[in-house]
Amino acid sequence: MPGMRRRWLAAVLLAGIVAAGCASGTPGRPGGSIPAPTSASAASGSDPATIEHVVVIVMENHEYGRIIGSPQAPYLNRLARRNVLLTHEYAIRHPSLPNYLALTAGSTFKISSDCTSCRVKARNLVDQLEAHGISWRAYMESMPSPCFTGATAGTAPNDYAKKHDPFMYYDDIRKRPRRCRQVVPLRRLARNLEAGTLPRFAWITPNECHDMHSCGVATGDTWLKRWVPQLLPALGSNGILLVVFDEGSSNAGCCSIPGGGHVAAIIAGPGAGHGIRIRTALDHYSLLRLIEDAWGLRHLRRAGDAVTPTVTGWSSG
Repeated sequence: MPGMRRRWLAAVLLAGIVAAGCASGTPGRPGGSIPAPTSASAASGSDPATIEHVVVIVMENHEYGRIIGSPQAPYLNRLARRNVLLTHEYAIRHPSLPNYLALTAGSTFKISSDCTSCRVKARNLVDQLEAHGISWRAYMESMPSPCFTGATAGTAPNDYAKKHDPFMYYDDIRKRPRRCRQVVPLRRLARNLEAGTLPRFAWITPNECHDMHSCGVATGDTWLKRWVPQLLPALGSNGILLVVFDEGSSNAGCCSIPGGGHVAAIIAGPGAGHGIRIRTALDHYSLLRLIEDAWGLRHLRRAGDAVTPTVTGWSSG
């Protein structure tokens, strides 16, 4: 049964990605494939709540071609070869903050800058998770203390930047102490991993050096090589880890619509497929939908815009 559940989950997660895509496409996978169901309910009678963990790591400011195939990112490229690579993932717009909001609430809320005093009063992913009893925590490298509300902290280039921490923009997180205390410094992650208390949903923002914003690709790749192998065993039998870049350097966008660039996105972990390339045009709203589908949550705003196509031909390997 555990093996069947893993195969089902991989198929459903991949279906969820394509369901939110902007165009139809076919993944390339050597060795053939098996049909996959189009929804969790069609897949099996299993409760989506049995999905153990989803972890998201957001990196910064590089086009797909600067990462995939780059000798400066050997670890990321190995991760991409062995797991699921989204070959046509697009950011929503420039600069950073609108993309982080899109990933966590399905909208940019008309924010078009990296403002630090702006606020968002709207339902978001945390509201959904808590309503369904799903534990969560956001880990921010170089954040000085939980629920820190400042615009920056630390010493450049190893600094915390609020613009890369979407959780502190939502009123119903920042103004609620119990929730706000779940936005914590990254050092808490090591303790949670050691104690086996990783929440079911975890968001990780490296500091501005380790996310490749202010330091080179090789620096960020080395940081991922340190943390990802620690995270993968903590995902349980069917969890996934998503590594995605917030924006690129171009204005490329999904479906010929101007956006924030063509970026790399990789899905790893026991719940992901092996050696899969998804060539469907996707964006950050697609990734939010993927997370929501993992637990059977309703789609927030633009995460639910696309018409769901029939998905066949997927394999978990």
